[in-house]
Amino acid sequence: MTNLDQAKSTYAAAGVDVDAALKALANTPISIHCWQGDDVTGFDHGGAGGGIQATGNYPGKARNFEELKADFEKACALIPGKKRINLHACYAVFADGKTVSRDKIEYSHFAPWVDFAKKMNIGIDFNPTCFGHEMVKDGLTLSSPCDETRNFWIAHCKRSRQIANAIGSQLNDRVVCNVWIPDGYKDIPADRLSPRLRLKDSLDQIFAEKLPNVIDCVESKVFGIGVESYTVGSNEFYMAYAASNKGIYNLLDNGHYHPTESVADKIPALLAFFDKIPLHVTRPVRWDSDHVVLFDDETKEICKEIIRNDALDKVLIGLDFFDASINRIAAWVVGTRSVQKSLLSALLMPHGKLKAAQDAGDFTTCMVLMEDAKTLPFGLIWDAYCEQQDVLADGQWLAEVKKYENEVLLKRV
Repeated sequence: MTNLDQAKSTYAAAGVDVDAALKALANTPISIHCWQGDDVTGFDHGGAGGGIQATGNYPGKARNFEELKADFEKACALIPGKKRINLHACYAVFADGKTVSRDKIEYSHFAPWVDFAKKMNIGIDFNPTCFGHEMVKDGLTLSSPCDETRNFWIAHCKRSRQIANAIGSQLNDRVVCNVWIPDGYKDIPADRLSPRLRLKDSLDQIFAEKLPNVIDCVESKVFGIGVESYTVGSNEFYMAYAASNKGIYNLLDNGHYHPTESVADKIPALLAFFDKIPLHVTRPVRWDSDHVVLFDDETKEICKEIIRNDALDKVLIGLDFFDASINRIAAWVVGTRSVQKSLLSALLMPHGKLKAAQDAGDFTTCMVLMEDAKTLPFGLIWDAYCEQQDVLADGQWLAEVKKYENEVLLKRV
C-alpha cells in the first residue's frame, strides 16, 4: 500500500471521502487579483490611493499589459485548479498609450483581457476604480457634496457595470462587479447622515439598469488611512443596502472589520438570507494591511464555514493582497495555494459527524474529532492534488519562480 493509499484509508476511517474532496476542490474557482503584479499601479496613470499602499521595492514589477499578462500566466502555471482573474478598471488597455477618462471607458479597452481569458480558459471579475484619481475630491467620490465629482464617479461605475456585462456576454459567464469607495473623514464629522444619503442615491442610480451577466456587490470597510474617524460605506450601511435591494450583495473582505470580528462567523449568518456571498480573502496583520494570504487559522476557519454549509457554489472566493517587498509571482502562488489548501483541509473534515455530535449535545466528541482532524495526513492529499492538476508540489515550484526572476524580471529596468 502506497503512502497515498494509507492516507486515504486513514481519512476513510474518519468518515471522509478523499476522492470526492479532490473533485470538489478541482471544480472551485479562485478569483486572483491582477493588482498584486504591479503594486496597484494600473495602466491609466492613476496609481493607488484612498488608503491603499503597496510597500517595498522588489525588482521586476510589471510595467504594462504584456508584462502583467506574462507574469499572471506564469503564476497560474504553478497554481492548481480553476482560476479567474479579477480586474480593476484602471487596468484598461489603451491603444497607442492614449488614455481615456474613467467616466468614458468602454468594453474595447478590456477586450485584450477577454482574449487573454479565453486563451487561459479562465473567468473574469471586475471592479470600478474609485481611487487614485484627481476626481477624488477631499477624499470623497460617490458621497461627495459636489455634483460634478459625484456625477463623474456615478458615470464611471455605470460604465464599469456595462463593461462587466459585456465581458460576461463574451465569456458566457457572470461577472462579479464590486463597488468599493474610499470615502470618509480623518476627524470627527459634523454630519454622518448626509454623506450616506448621497451614497445611497448614487448607488440607486448606478444599479438602476439590470444587467444579466453581472453579479453586483458593494464592499464595506471599517476605516482607511486618512479616513480614520468615519467611513461612509460602513458594514451596517452596505448590509442594509444589500438587504433592501434584491440582486445586490455585501462583499466580505476579512481585512475590513474590527480585529475581534470573525468573517467566518459572518458567512453562515448571511447564508440564511442571501443566495450568494462575494468574498475577498486577505491577511490583515494590522487591520487592512493586505498581506499575502497564508495557510493560517483565520483562512482555514473561513473555508470551514464555506464547506460545512455546502456553500462552494454560493461563496464567490476572490483574493485581495499586494506586497511589493517579495517576488510578486511567488506572492500570487503562495496566496492562492493557501486558500486552496484551506479549502481542501475543510473538505477533509468529517462535518457530518461533527454536526451530529453538536446536535446531540455531545460537545466532548465534537471537540475530540476537531482536534483529531488536525493530525490527519493532509500533506499527502495536497501533494496528490498538485500531481493530479499537473503543477509542481510544495518545495518544487519556487525554483521555477527564481528561474523566471533571473531570466525575465531582473531584466526589466
